[in-house]
Amino acid sequence: MAYSITSELLYKGESIPGLSLNPEAIPLFETTAFTWKTLSEAKEAYSKISSAQDFTYIRTCNPNRQALAEVISYLENGEKSLICSSGMGAITSTLLTFLKPGDHVVYGSCCYGETLDVMQKLLTKFGVETTSVSFDNMADVESAVKPNTAIIYCEVAANPCMNLADIPACAELAHKNGAMLIVDNTFTTPLAIRPLDFGADIVINSMTKFINGHSDALGGSVTASAKLINQITPVSMYCGTPGDPFASWMIMRGIHTIGLRVPKQMSNAAKLAAALEQDPHVTKVNHPSLKSFPQHELATRLFKGDQMSAMMSIIVPEDLDKMDKFLGKLHFAHYVPSLGGVRTALQHPCTSSHGHTPDAERRKIGITPGMIRISVGIEEPEDLIADFTEALKAFD
Repeated sequence: MAYSITSELLYKGESIPGLSLNPEAIPLFETTAFTWKTLSEAKEAYSKISSAQDFTYIRTCNPNRQALAEVISYLENGEKSLICSSGMGAITSTLLTFLKPGDHVVYGSCCYGETLDVMQKLLTKFGVETTSVSFDNMADVESAVKPNTAIIYCEVAANPCMNLADIPACAELAHKNGAMLIVDNTFTTPLAIRPLDFGADIVINSMTKFINGHSDALGGSVTASAKLINQITPVSMYCGTPGDPFASWMIMRGIHTIGLRVPKQMSNAAKLAAALEQDPHVTKVNHPSLKSFPQHELATRLFKGDQMSAMMSIIVPEDLDKMDKFLGKLHFAHYVPSLGGVRTALQHPCTSSHGHTPDAERRKIGITPGMIRISVGIEEPEDLIADFTEALKAFD
């Protein structure tokens, strides 16, 4: 799917206004501005900025960013997309667009650490009220909604516990109360689920992760109706969060192989999860493909087959010395404070993403010092299983 659409849009040059040639690879427009010969040409260009038919200044518009936006819109089945400098740039620009003092946000208690910071530390400075709730139980989510609730914000699969949000139910709840549903699709990607198809108003991706897939470019995206994206765009410009042309070009390269990479990563994760669930050194495995996963039935409604997520987490004994030995015994998997690359990567939430969260609060949402988050790569599943099985003997 992804390979076909990039071929269709890019190789014909249709995503690059004014490009008369048909390059085999999309050119990099690494320029801060475009020039004109007359004032009439300048006026014409500025009049077409909103439709991306002409280009002026790099922060306003750029061909590489626009080309990437078209592909992301296709992948997420949205009308229009905005490319930002990072996933956090996409999140903050979107929230600042639609929130005002006195508004209320309901968000997932188990969420990416910096998303939690935005909700708890940034928005509250501007008079926005926020409430965290576990999306495991829709009754709890509904109870958290108030008359002034403007946004319900969730991740399809929560970072790092993998709790799922019932996107159709969340959309119905939001719209019934005059609120907007914003969904972060980073852990699952549009190859597993398209939240807009389930009723979400806006979907956000950290393209730094699986969409790029090679751990070498930073970027974020927001996809929604053209009306909503046109509202976010000027805020992104004011905040300086538009994506960089080179990063957009790199992410576009990554998307050419997303249809090969991500399905294998998701399949590998399901196989690794099943194997680790049987390992005596692992007390819990969080992955929606497992029948033991509390929301497995919901997973079967949201996803198809084992194409759910390449992310998972496990709980091992809270012995940091043995955890160090475990990490040292791994050969294929390695420690990285990120995710979504082609190599299997591990992260310790209590040390990094949720390191500033008090231990009691972490444990309440299921994050213990024994939790290890795993981003599964494209290695052969048998090699990964053998690698983990042998390394886990460090906990003997």
